[in-house]
Amino acid sequence: MEQKLFEKWFTKLGRAWCNRNPEEAVNLFSKDVEYYESVFEKPCKNWDAVYKLWKIVPKNQKNITFNFKIISTSGNLAVANWKVKRTFLPSNEQQNIDGIFIIKLNNNGICNYFKQWRTVQNK
Repeated sequence: MEQKLFEKWFTKLGRAWCNRNPEEAVNLFSKDVEYYESVFEKPCKNWDAVYKLWKIVPKNQKNITFNFKIISTSGNLAVANWKVKRTFLPSNEQQNIDGIFIIKLNNNGICNYFKQWRTVQNK
C-alpha cells in the first residue's frame, strides 16, 4: 500500500478525535477489527466494542489536538508516532500523550488491526 493511504487514514482518525466524533472514528475500522486500546488488556474483537470505547470521548475530553508521523510502512501495515494534547474531563486536567500506533488496513483502506502504546503526562 502507498504511504498516502496511511496518511489519509491517520488524518481522518485525528479529525474524528479532535471533533469528538465517535461515528466518524469507528467508520475507519472494519466490523471484525482486532483493536487493542491497551497492550495490557484483551483486544476488542468487533466494531460494536470499539464504538463503545469511542462513545466516551465526547464525555471525557475536549480541546484536542492530534499530530502524527509515520515511522514505517510494509505492505498493509504502518507504524506511527502520535501526540495528543487535550483537556481531560471532568477534572479539566491538561494532558500530553505520546504514543505509537500499529495498524493494518484491508484492501478497502479500512483498519482491521489496531494496537497502541501510550504514555500520559498530566500538567
